[in-house]
Amino acid sequence: MKNSAIKIYKTEKGKTSIAVKLENETVWLNQYQLETLFQTNRTSINRHIKNIYKTKELEENRTCAIFAQVQKEGKRSVNRAIKYYNLDVIIAVGYRVNSIQGTEFRIWANKLLKEYLIKGFVINQEKLEKQNKQLLELKDTVKILSNVVSNKELSHDESRGLLEIISDYSYALDILDK
Repeated sequence: MKNSAIKIYKTEKGKTSIAVKLENETVWLNQYQLETLFQTNRTSINRHIKNIYKTKELEENRTCAIFAQVQKEGKRSVNRAIKYYNLDVIIAVGYRVNSIQGTEFRIWANKLLKEYLIKGFVINQEKLEKQNKQLLELKDTVKILSNVVSNKELSHDESRGLLEIISDYSYALDILDK
């Protein structure tokens, strides 16, 4: 996972006690971890997950994975297949759970989402302003070139140079269009 920032949810009391599984560029939690995160019972978590899939809010085959987990039970190692749910399910469950922890999670998620949306808008606004500035510069250059051509007969080298400039700017215009 290159160039990715991980935001860690913390309760109002600053506690974080859930070790998350990071794989395929998302976070994965099992039902026990969801139970701990939202301070509710697994029956409730399971019911919410079933309803999420039943209403087709999310697709199970895209948001659920089974990971093998080895556990020590006494002196023997037991290999179990445990269902894990990705961030989409975690958020969907978080918006359904009726607990203090669920409410805190929703407040945190809403704040984070709002922050990202505002930053994205600002970045896109800056990009648009930069592109408009480049377009104005291109128009000015074309005007200057037009004036030069109409007022003076160009030599072969000057014509070639002018064509190169027009070619470069047409390429730049193409990039701006994209």
